[in-house]
Amino acid sequence: MEQNKIKTWLPVLLSLSMIAGIFFGYKMRDSVPGKSFFFMEKRRPVQEILDLVESRYVDEVNINDLSDTAIAAMLSHLDPHSSFIPAEKLANVNEDIQGSFYGIGIEFNIFKDTLHVINVLEDGPSFDAGLRTGDKILKAGDSVLSGKKVTQERIRNVLRGPLGSVINVQLLRGNKIVNLPITRGVIPLASLDAAYMMDSSIGYIRLNKFSTQTYKEFMTALLELKKQGLKKLILDLRGNGGGVLDEAVEIADEFIAGDRLITYTEGKHVKRKEYRCRREGRFETGELVVLADEGTASASEILMGALQDWDRATIIGKRSFGKGLVQEQYDLSDKSALRLTVARYYTPLGRSIQRSYAHGGTAYYDEIYARFDPGFQDSLVADSSKKFKTRGGKVLYGGGGIYPDVYISRDTARLSNTLSKLYGTGVLSDYGYRYIILHEDMVNKYKTPRSFVNAYTITDENWKLLQHLAAEDSVDISGISAKDKDYLKQVLKSSIARQ
Repeated sequence: MEQNKIKTWLPVLLSLSMIAGIFFGYKMRDSVPGKSFFFMEKRRPVQEILDLVESRYVDEVNINDLSDTAIAAMLSHLDPHSSFIPAEKLANVNEDIQGSFYGIGIEFNIFKDTLHVINVLEDGPSFDAGLRTGDKILKAGDSVLSGKKVTQERIRNVLRGPLGSVINVQLLRGNKIVNLPITRGVIPLASLDAAYMMDSSIGYIRLNKFSTQTYKEFMTALLELKKQGLKKLILDLRGNGGGVLDEAVEIADEFIAGDRLITYTEGKHVKRKEYRCRREGRFETGELVVLADEGTASASEILMGALQDWDRATIIGKRSFGKGLVQEQYDLSDKSALRLTVARYYTPLGRSIQRSYAHGGTAYYDEIYARFDPGFQDSLVADSSKKFKTRGGKVLYGGGGIYPDVYISRDTARLSNTLSKLYGTGVLSDYGYRYIILHEDMVNKYKTPRSFVNAYTITDENWKLLQHLAAEDSVDISGISAKDKDYLKQVLKSSIARQ
């Protein structure tokens, strides 16, 4: 009898369970990216069109490229910073954020179809294997790395690989062929370009980005400068396009006292999230100056905005880029990724520094290019209806980037055509390496940068080499002005100093 009752009610119980599952599944769909909870969801026209093109189009089509183009077109209607990253480019993009990659640890350039080792990372894989500056790499593994078809991208792809993997390199050292096995290791991508004392009390630190290693690099430099008597600091963020938000917040915490707000983010689907000071900073009272320009963006602006709102620093330079949007990265099934804007960030006073992108991405970036025009007169593109006042009484605005406390107009003295050509060919950036190869004894002659600055002078020999290298790229420097020649001598000396 009991068994018959169970048989009677079992279908009903199963039906109720299914209905309950569908109901809760429907309620859960909002927590699933894309909201595609049911497999039976109606297919979108975009996918239908791609399927039809793949199955019915008259000619052969690379459907993956077509799909990437469709995605890019769709994102262009959102904001200038939401972007699709194809699978083949994702690794390089992530490396920049992580602050490292797996490789052999060299700087290189291509001269006359040959790969030259410009610099070997000290204590890196190539350094340990015995590779030297000036070596010419002919092959790596089975790949020939010389000839007209060799490119920088191809070389990078060959030399990079899994951590701990070995690549056999064949190189030319002088007139001798040398074979070296090199074990790939972790190669840091430094975000700190320079850190030194300008005099007995003023220090200088330059950051080129905010990767996951930036705070660590910054603190190492800051503590070393404090040992040398640091009282005042110049933080150079010119050209720093941003990166990892948390790293900028950590650095801000070193400058701002108490538990003050550094920034907060908020979006339609993202609740307000505050980032506050959490500890006693190592430079909360010393005088602080921040250098900025139109290339200073994103995380750099978060840092500057907090310092400016709390009257903690003097911002000097030009108006910053004006990027106040927060992107979140979503990995996709084909190993590509979507960086989608999910929130806006605000300064402690509530300023949004995001520039308008109402006229599209092209106009958005053209506004930056316009600032390089010699006749450009900068003014803050802001929502003047929203004024913000700091505790110290300074009036600030939002909506057009961080406007500096001390504005430095652009130098309108343009480079001559000859100097522009030299920069364009790469002759000036490569000069130091080409000179050192001919004068290897110089490497051990100068023990410190200051001894080099004080003792080394550009001679006629330097100038003749420059003339020769420039002529190889069809640039004649014989008739340049005395002013340009003096400028070039400084550039040559700095190029040699770096090498």
